Amino acid sequence: MDPKLDRLNGLLRQTSGVLVAFSAGVDSTFLLKIAHMVLGERAVALTASSPTAPPGELEAAKAFAASLGCRHVILDSHELANPSFHQNPVNRCFFCKDELYRICRAQADRLGIGAIVDGTNLDDLKDHRPGLKAAKEWGVRHPLVEAEMTKDDIRRHSREFGLPTWDKPSSPCLSSRFPYGTEINLERLKQIATCELFMKELRFREFRVRYHGDLARIEVAPNEFDRLFERETREAISRKFKEVGFNYVSLDLQGYRTGSLNEVLKSKSI
Repeated sequence: MDPKLDRLNGLLRQTSGVLVAFSAGVDSTFLLKIAHMVLGERAVALTASSPTAPPGELEAAKAFAASLGCRHVILDSHELANPSFHQNPVNRCFFCKDELYRICRAQADRLGIGAIVDGTNLDDLKDHRPGLKAAKEWGVRHPLVEAEMTKDDIRRHSREFGLPTWDKPSSPCLSSRFPYGTEINLERLKQIATCELFMKELRFREFRVRYHGDLARIEVAPNEFDRLFERETREAISRKFKEVGFNYVSLDLQGYRTGSLNEVLKSKSI
């Protein structure tokens, strides 16, 4: 067995039970699978239902938890009601995670579960992650970090276990589509959600739709540029995006990359 996986099993086995903050992403899906294998019914999944979640993620979470036979708690998250969140400061993720972990803590206490865990992995520590501060304040553990597991480790083991997420593109919350300082509200989230769902329907795999007022900036993987430039596809995207309220639709020539809106933070720190 991989020493890292063995270490993860041991860390989970040392607990009396865990509540897994479960988003249906690559990392939390893997963590829930291992927790359920090690702890059985003492591993409980909690998913926060929110308009900031990408389209289809809640349904994916329900399906996977059901396939495991794992207890799955779904509760509404209200981060949009917090002005500190919807004003979208550079530490916006703190307020989102603070709401999530507050919900987790209350549910864990109700169920008599001591440990709350999430899917943060070793690679996540290299990026701008204000949510880690909220995790620390709420006593949330990061077993994948403790086991020194990287994203590559998680994808490799996910494939070995036959998890449907092993090659799933990263899918952070829709709030990450807004430049810092741009207000996030329900109408704008629906715009982005509709546009990204349409891109999925056109079978684009790795992409983001970024919000810039009346302009939508599309990032797609460079190997998908040619298909986007096909006349029928290009016209369909332009038409759909304008239907939901954008006046202009642009393509980012750098292509898709995670955390592109954090680039401004790095440039300001130089």
